Order: sequence, then C-alpha cells, then structure tokens
Amino acid sequence: MPKTYPRPKLVIFDCDGVLIDSEPVFNAVLVQNLARHGLRLTPEQSQLTFTGLAMTELARMASQMGAVLPQDWITEVYDEAYALLRKGVPLIPGVMTVIRRLDEENIPCCIVSNGSEEKMQITLGPHGLWDRFHPNAMFSAHTLKVAKPDPEIFLTAAAHFDVQARDCVVIEDSATGARGAARAGMQCFGYAANTQETTLLAEDAEIFHHMKDLPRLLGLC
Repeated sequence: MPKTYPRPKLVIFDCDGVLIDSEPVFNAVLVQNLARHGLRLTPEQSQLTFTGLAMTELARMASQMGAVLPQDWITEVYDEAYALLRKGVPLIPGVMTVIRRLDEENIPCCIVSNGSEEKMQITLGPHGLWDRFHPNAMFSAHTLKVAKPDPEIFLTAAAHFDVQARDCVVIEDSATGARGAARAGMQCFGYAANTQETTLLAEDAEIFHHMKDLPRLLGLC
C-alpha cells in the first residue's frame, strides 16, 4: 500500500531540475567552461559533483579540483549560460498540474533556489511562472545571501508564509537541497527522474520519479 503523508501547509519547490529542465543546458556550459580553465570533467561527473550548489561553493570546489578561475568567473559562466537559456528550456513534465492542484486546495507554494533571480526570470518567464512566483513567493540565495544547504533559506520562506517548518514540504532534486531541508526540519521529496536517487536517499529524502505522483505524496488525492 502506498505510503501517505500529512497534507502540508506550504510546498517549497527548488527551481532548476524541479520546475524547469535547465540542468542539462547549464551543466553543458559548465563542462565546456571549466575545460578552458584546466578542469576536464564528463557531463556525468559535473552533474554529480556540482548540481544544487551555490556558485560560490561551486567555484571553490572547482578550484580545489584543479581549475584556475579568473576573478570574474561566476559572471563569465552566467553570461555563457544565459545566452543558451534565453533560447528556451522546457518545464518539467507535469509540474503545472501540481501547481494548479495546490491552488485548487488553497495550499501556498513558493520557490527556494540557489540560482539568481535573473536566471529564474530567463527560464521561468516564458512559461508564466516568473509572474506567478515573483516577488512574494521566490527566495533566491543571491538575494538573501544565504544558500542551501544552510537551512536559513528554507526557514525564511516558511516565516514569510507564517508556517512552521514541520508543516512544510520541500521538493528537491539535489543532495544539497535535500540536506538543507532536513536541517530545517522539513519533509523532503526527492525528484529523481534526472538525477541519481542514491544521493537523495542519503539525505533522507522520499524518492519519486514522476510529477504525476506528487499530488498523492502531498495528500491531495
């Protein structure tokens, strides 16, 4: 019999890899860029190592692995990635159905991301989700100056909606995000359609592979 969970009072979505299928584009840019700076990785190695990290942490890790990065490296990578992302990236299949279902049930939802607001505007804007979430339901590490896995970014979102951490559910696709949710005392569902589920399981996330399964996990059906 499928496991059921209490209905949440707030659903917190990660952005890249959960709402929007932007990870392959950004990862491809990252692999090509780092190769120019002395660090050669396969796309699989890059995704496993860097997915979910704030850019400052990503730069630190890449440097430790042998990359020689210029001072303006983060700006450089973002400029290259934004150019490709502006060509359009698809939504994760089924995510709009989940958001509409939450609206029907009057359960608020928001975005908590280690990415910049500019990046979210580029990727979410064409699908109407920038206007849906910005500014009152969007929490960016770049704006708040605190990033996952620090639980403060999740707790800030919960406080904005006046919801206790125990009544929140976080939807993540990275170990970094799942770790932050756990540290915040929040239930995490790990979307593992495009990522290694073992990394999410290691952070005590409840795994699912299709957005069509999420309403059941959220207690909506």
